[in-house]
Amino acid sequence: MAANKTSKETKESKPNWRHYNFTTAGPVDDYLYSMLPKRDQVLVEMEEYAGKHDIPIVGPAVARVLQQLALMINAKTVFELGSAIGYSTIWWAQAVGADGQVIYTDGDAKNAERARGYFDRAGVSSRVTLHTGDALEVLSEQKHRFDIIFNDVDKEDYPRVLRLVPPRLRTGGLFVTDNVLWSGRVAEKNPKTAQTKAILEFNRQLYDSADFYTTILPIRDGLAVALKK
Repeated sequence: MAANKTSKETKESKPNWRHYNFTTAGPVDDYLYSMLPKRDQVLVEMEEYAGKHDIPIVGPAVARVLQQLALMINAKTVFELGSAIGYSTIWWAQAVGADGQVIYTDGDAKNAERARGYFDRAGVSSRVTLHTGDALEVLSEQKHRFDIIFNDVDKEDYPRVLRLVPPRLRTGGLFVTDNVLWSGRVAEKNPKTAQTKAILEFNRQLYDSADFYTTILPIRDGLAVALKK
């Protein structure tokens, strides 16, 4: 009976933060996720909640990359643009350690309140500062330079984010951006949506920028990792 399931039924039985039939599709994608070590119960609950309520999170495969990047450069300060329920925030907070600090930003007060509860349970509350409101405004008010800035806001705002980041990121720091392949829509010959056009503009400007050395990793929905020169 299971063998007769349609691809649609199979897809609908899996979390919405996975991407299908794209880049590492099908069995290869399943293999990558099967290799991931067991996660903390709080993170598992967050994944289940995100899947049930259609909350955008990066998922565990990308989250491990984020955490690894932070560990590689010994990051102690992270600014997160667009944090939702705080899934990636916890991965960052675990990486920066007890003396590190992660700034959470989200425009939804309910998301922030739920995130606060998750941070308490994960034991990282002391490492996270929560801001509810416009993430770009909060970033523009920052007076010091961060080790990492993570960009996951509304896609139309990506070009604006790129203009704000350079003076607020230390030399040798990382500017990391999610969804830069936009479920393959970046390959459309005549993109029609404002989101796709903004991502295309952002990707081109990021690669052309004299401030950054950039690579797009084709994991999940595309992760841009840019080293500040």
